Amino acid sequence: MSSHLNEKLAFDFTQAEFLDIKRKPLDIFPSVLRPYLELIRLEKPTGTKLMFWPFAWGLTMAAYSVKMHWTTYTFRLMQCLLSAFIIRSSACTINDIFDRKMDAGVERTKNRPLASGRISVFAATSYALMQYAIGTTWFYLTVEDLALSVALVQLLPILDPLPCKRTIPISFAIYPLLKRVTYWPQAWLGFAMNFGLMTAWVSTTNTFDTPILVTAMAACWCWTMLYDTIYACQDIEDDVKMGIRSTAILFGSYIRPLLIACGCSFIVLLCGAGILNGQGPAFYTLSVGGLLLHLIRQWWTVDLEIPKSCWANFNSNGQLGWIIWLGLVIDYAINLRLIQMILQL
Repeated sequence: MSSHLNEKLAFDFTQAEFLDIKRKPLDIFPSVLRPYLELIRLEKPTGTKLMFWPFAWGLTMAAYSVKMHWTTYTFRLMQCLLSAFIIRSSACTINDIFDRKMDAGVERTKNRPLASGRISVFAATSYALMQYAIGTTWFYLTVEDLALSVALVQLLPILDPLPCKRTIPISFAIYPLLKRVTYWPQAWLGFAMNFGLMTAWVSTTNTFDTPILVTAMAACWCWTMLYDTIYACQDIEDDVKMGIRSTAILFGSYIRPLLIACGCSFIVLLCGAGILNGQGPAFYTLSVGGLLLHLIRQWWTVDLEIPKSCWANFNSNGQLGWIIWLGLVIDYAINLRLIQMILQL
């Protein structure tokens, strides 16, 4: 019996230790760095994925259009991934600076570094300025002309980059402020999250194709409205208590019809962007068809009253990007005759 008890205790300890490791993936870093890595959500990659996919889609559509060499495409795709990481990191930091008091009153966010007091506002602000400096340098080195202007509009809080010299504060610094004054912060986020599509397109084609870009951006806007409304459903009770506004609170019992409307619009607009870009069968079969099936699965499985279900479905949108990209990249490969070349080897 003693042996059995010892085995059980050993098993429980091992299981608890394993769960603790799973809970704290940043433990491999020095303790002094962990709050700063938490601040940029390094341990939660879904946000970077959601930021990256518009870059990847815009780049692949543009590469298909201009028949970019595959080695250049691969290099640019890696650039897009790093760009998405830089922008998302600074966005999380500035969001937490503004929302630190609200986060302290929400169960899910009360342990964030600023909300819990583990780092100071001054330290976080300095960290954000450092990220802006790194991001600005990165974009100056990797894109130019109009593409540079578009990239900096997404990255920086307030900027006068365009020829018209009008200030365009499209960045993420506006998003946390909107939670206090409107039930539509997700609408703003829909623009801020997806500017990478325009950056990738313009830097590849050196043109601003208004019909394609407006249609593709509108499609991505609907996608962001969908996944961020699901995300907001996790915190409805705490958000109401703290005075935070969202589309999830605004639509109440009509959230599901909103999600269906956003999803259907996403499908139609994505299809329209493909038509305007002259995409091939792989796009319509895999990207559009796969998107339809994935959204049906989301609508069928998400329970908007259970935070874990909302979180799981929100995360699944990071995987959705692969489906759309797969159809686009196969079209691109067929257009370059890469598949035929591989089969002949």
